[in-house]
Amino acid sequence: MDVYIIALTIIGLAALAMAWIPTILEKSFLSYPILFLIVGAIIYSLPLGLPLPDPIWHEAFAVHLTELSVIISLMGTGLKIRRKFNWKNWQIPFRLVSITMILSIGILAALGWWLLALAPAAAVLLGAVMAPTDPVLAEQVQVGPPKEKEEDDVRFSLTAEAGLNDGMAFPFTWLAVVMAVAVGTHEPWFGEWVLRDLIYRIVAGVGMGYLVGRGLAYLIFYLPRKVAFPKTRDGFVGLSATLVSYGLTEIVGGYGFMAVFFTALTMSSYEEEHEYHTEMHDFVLQVERILMVVLLILFGGSLVSGLLDYLTWNDVYIGLGFLFLIRPLTSLVALIGINCSWREKLAISFFGIRGIGSFFYLAFALSKVDFADADRLWSIVGFIVMVSILLHGVTASRVMDYLDSSRRRFFYRKKSIKQ
Repeated sequence: MDVYIIALTIIGLAALAMAWIPTILEKSFLSYPILFLIVGAIIYSLPLGLPLPDPIWHEAFAVHLTELSVIISLMGTGLKIRRKFNWKNWQIPFRLVSITMILSIGILAALGWWLLALAPAAAVLLGAVMAPTDPVLAEQVQVGPPKEKEEDDVRFSLTAEAGLNDGMAFPFTWLAVVMAVAVGTHEPWFGEWVLRDLIYRIVAGVGMGYLVGRGLAYLIFYLPRKVAFPKTRDGFVGLSATLVSYGLTEIVGGYGFMAVFFTALTMSSYEEEHEYHTEMHDFVLQVERILMVVLLILFGGSLVSGLLDYLTWNDVYIGLGFLFLIRPLTSLVALIGINCSWREKLAISFFGIRGIGSFFYLAFALSKVDFADADRLWSIVGFIVMVSILLHGVTASRVMDYLDSSRRRFFYRKKSIKQ
């Protein structure tokens, strides 16, 4: 039987199932990422002769597939955020992508070097790839589409954090790469890393994202009202904007992830009530879900095909400690002084979902330079992402429903007191 045809059929069936499964599972304790992870494990346990879904041997493929999935997700994430971009509105995500991220990278890198006996560059890489939360798998804890105008602090903070920190992790991924290169060359590297990877690439990413977003908003909303310029209402413009913003920014050496997110934010801030934002978001979401299904099936298959073979018990303990202690505690530190309830702070701290972005950063770094601990890093990252999908997938809907009901009770109680 033709393996290619089998693969096409599996992808088609999985994508078709996504038309109903999110709605079916909406009120259940399961998330659809868990379901497709299990489906992938089952499929690759059968004697179908499918290609081995092993990122260790297919790193170039892993880089490009995860890269495409993340940038499309970042566009959808940016398009659905409705809050004005300023310090007052965004102080929680700003704190999460600075204080929490830096503390997480530092602690995990130190543990990787000290307890896991990883080389310094590999330890920094482990911290860098696990620090960002994931925009692809976090739909249950994020804000809804643009037409849903209400954004509670928990959903907004987790959504904005996922959009921002997928770009903020890049400098530290490059730090691991230049450290690994410096071991062999013994040349000075820190100053160049600061100027190029930490400053220039971030500034270029944000700047290009803003310019592309303004230019597209001008073409879509302004010109048709002022001159005889044709209107467009095609949802695929959101996907096109993703690729244009990412490509142009990478050409000038900036961080394309940041550019895509800021392109989306800039576009969505122009005529916020316009229904076209929803059309673009919905189209991007559909493409994102198809890619996510493919990646989850491949990830599930990799779990039963040897991805975790290099895992040690110390790796397991550190991985669990990262999800249950390091992320929550560093987030609570970042949220000191923030005016929101402890329930909301705990939810923001707990739902640091790890996923496809971590796979991209790891595959990207390993494509640049050989790390001695590459196989073990794949096992550690795969384990943490697997546990995160299961842990957060089971708890997300229940916790968010609880927070929503608590918020409603507080609102009605406050309203009755006023009356």
